[in-house]
Amino acid sequence: MTPDQQAEIRRRQKSRNLALGGVLVFLVILFYAITIARMG
Repeated sequence: MTPDQQAEIRRRQKSRNLALGGVLVFLVILFYAITIARMG
């Protein structure tokens, strides 16, 4: 594999990780909001 190909794979993995992290943060916020709404 060439260094360019390795860099491309790392770039894709990073963007996928960022997307997954964003989804996790969204779910945590959603769960928190639902909990607050049910208490109120």
